[in-house]
Amino acid sequence: MTEDGADVSNTDAGSRAHDSPHRNGALVAGLVVSAVVLVVAAVASLTVGNRAIDPVTVLRALFAYDDENPLHLMVGELRVPRTLLGIVVGAALAVCGGLIQAFTRNPLADPGILGVNAGASFAVTFAVGVLGLTIPGAYVPFALLGAFVLTMLVYLLGSFGASGATPMKLTLAGVALGAAFTGFTTAIVLRDHSTLQVMRFWGVGSIGGRTLDQLTWAVPLIVTGLLIGLLCARSLNALALGDDLAQSLGARVRTTRVLVIIAVTLLAGTSVAAAGPIAFVGLMIPHIVRWFTGPDQRWVLTYSMIIGPAFLLLADILGRIVLPSGELRVGIVTALLGAPILIILVRRKRVSGL
Repeated sequence: MTEDGADVSNTDAGSRAHDSPHRNGALVAGLVVSAVVLVVAAVASLTVGNRAIDPVTVLRALFAYDDENPLHLMVGELRVPRTLLGIVVGAALAVCGGLIQAFTRNPLADPGILGVNAGASFAVTFAVGVLGLTIPGAYVPFALLGAFVLTMLVYLLGSFGASGATPMKLTLAGVALGAAFTGFTTAIVLRDHSTLQVMRFWGVGSIGGRTLDQLTWAVPLIVTGLLIGLLCARSLNALALGDDLAQSLGARVRTTRVLVIIAVTLLAGTSVAAAGPIAFVGLMIPHIVRWFTGPDQRWVLTYSMIIGPAFLLLADILGRIVLPSGELRVGIVTALLGAPILIILVRRKRVSGL
């Protein structure tokens, strides 16, 4: 144990002794299996829906597109953008959750609980309800600004006092600010009927009804956030030892914190602007991953980047199956799945450590 209570055995330095070639080989094999699951989920997302489309027709729509074939139109105009958006948003939410949990040393942190999504949602609602913007691409700067401001406010409020930014204070600050900004968002939505119409589907979280044009601004921002987050993984392992010991090991604490805040802003802000607030993905996926990878952030973030989109696509497919006459929005499905999983996480005797 270090002076500030960090358990060295749970960090990169402490766990390096367990990085045997056999274990690393097993983790690489697990990554391959996870990638296969993601491919299967993506194929299912292209074929399952109100109207089932066989895989052969999907392949023809992808590689021999006929704009007079209604099934090709359905694949190209609806299901391909939906699947691609599910992949990038799922990766963004899962990696964002892993970064926030490591950054705050709080295993229950995620963009929703810490209020980051609420900040982005408020900024988007302000853009729609007050400024009259209705083009999804115009939401992006507002969502990024809202996510950044809430991230900084939560960290500043959680850092008051001699004990600094403890997990408990950060969680309380996030819950309080998230509730306040959710109230502001609701007030803007309810004051105007046209705003309510625009925001009622976006507000529950959905990846349907998007176009490829909307992906052109979302993908570069999310990929940039993912790369920054992955570059911070080794430094986050050092930060788990405490700031003083991390600095003595050569980690640039201040630079790492700035980069993590930038990554969280890009990932949470862009995903909220593109798909609305989707809960529990950022909380569940890093926890599930740590069950078999341990606390090494290099593996946690890499696995989260693959398992997150697979989970989001499967949740979206489930929403299409359980409500055949229409569809259950993916934000509702993840909330329904996330609640019991969160209870299981809390009741586990050995919580996935950071």
